[in-house]
Amino acid sequence: MEIKLTKQFQNKLESILISQDYKVRFEKGNFKSGYCIINKNKIVIINKYFTIEGKINSLIEIINKINIQEKKCTNDQIKLIKKIEN
Repeated sequence: MEIKLTKQFQNKLESILISQDYKVRFEKGNFKSGYCIINKNKIVIINKYFTIEGKINSLIEIINKINIQEKKCTNDQIKLIKKIEN
């Protein structure tokens, strides 16, 4: 899949998580995978020192791991999810 590693693309990925009632935060931390998901509270924390590429890859990995409810997504978000699915 051809994706552009831009802040705008990162924001689109974040909006998918927000539509699923997750809070997305960028903070420093020693996460083995570069991010941490607190499922009970629906919080995603990504290492703020990652490059844009690292942040985007983490967001894609998280989106692929969680259970996405398409009824909460816009049509554009659903298209993007289908594009990034494994």
